[in-house]
Amino acid sequence: MAAMTSSARPHLNRRLAEFGTTIFAEMSALAVTTGSINLGQGFPDTDGPEEVREAAVRALREGRGNQYPPGPGIPELRTAIAAHQLSRYGLSYDPDTEVLVTAGATEAIAASLLALVEPGDEVVALEPYYDSYAASIAMAGGTRVPVTLRPHSAEEAGFRLDLDELRAAVTDRTRLLLINTPHNPTGTVLTRAELAAIAELAVERDLLVVTDEVYEHLVFDDAEHVPLASFPGMRERTVTIGSAGKTFSFTGWKVGWVTAAPELVAAVRAVKQFLTYVSSGPFQYAVAEALALPDSYFEEFRRSMLARRDILAKGLAEAGFRVFRPAGTYFITTDIRPLGEKDGFAFCRALPERAGVVAIPNAVFYDDREAGAPFVRFAFCKKEEVLREAAERLRAL
Repeated sequence: MAAMTSSARPHLNRRLAEFGTTIFAEMSALAVTTGSINLGQGFPDTDGPEEVREAAVRALREGRGNQYPPGPGIPELRTAIAAHQLSRYGLSYDPDTEVLVTAGATEAIAASLLALVEPGDEVVALEPYYDSYAASIAMAGGTRVPVTLRPHSAEEAGFRLDLDELRAAVTDRTRLLLINTPHNPTGTVLTRAELAAIAELAVERDLLVVTDEVYEHLVFDDAEHVPLASFPGMRERTVTIGSAGKTFSFTGWKVGWVTAAPELVAAVRAVKQFLTYVSSGPFQYAVAEALALPDSYFEEFRRSMLARRDILAKGLAEAGFRVFRPAGTYFITTDIRPLGEKDGFAFCRALPERAGVVAIPNAVFYDDREAGAPFVRFAFCKKEEVLREAAERLRAL
């Protein structure tokens, strides 16, 4: 076969030409080579509940899930997901027709957008956004339309959504709203009033909505998580995405799910079957048991993350950052300008050598890189002693 020449077609589909190796891979590799504390990528440094791990081991030993599980997910997990939505939020879903298990939330997002977005459709998303959103919209041939969350003058208020800007972003070409609450990376939790306004807009303009709610159990202070599907007129037009990784600290298991009306689930399933087909067989049985854990688990998990948030937030403030205290997730966004810095990329690439800590520049989550340039994200889903050590190192700044 003749060698490819420089004039040959590029290997990467032009829709994805802007996407290369993620910043998470780059910064995690930098953490390893420099021996730095990795507060960049959002994965815990401890495993979740022992009884859930044992449930996975038991499933393996009993031969449950070692072969292909059912395409929609095992019945036990779909039933547990439906029971969770009903007991937590009063949302009733049929486990057989309205629940779909996916390879993590990332596949759920990709499959939903590939299923529901036609080439040329506009997708309105809250910026800054998780990087897979942009890639999934591009793969679907859609056009992303960012609506930017902006920092409030009061740090405690974090980043806020301008509802007028959201409404103005919707055009006759808009097909879908992509909503994330609790929001990564800013830690914003949309209020009932904000969600009600989004619901009214979706109904008025007959829009589909995909909501990424993977941090639903990580809300702090006076914030509350309210599913968008619970508002009038929204259940039949909303695809809700959840995940076991964030709630139970088993991010490597890659167990996510979709709940929606039958026709929406059928559309997402039609795509999902040609992506991973199926995944996480034995882990699905374990997650089914995890979702049935008592309320005390979820409350203790939240309290534990709240304590870690406060440790890191205090350390970052003492190091000279402007700290936007998150109402949800396990990320803190900071402003580096009080440190005399303005370029988040340069700051994060130098930080391991300067302080032995790795963070992520928020600009990677923006279409408008300048808007995100002074913001840097730190993850606090780490052991308390690790966070204290990171805070001590950051004082060198």
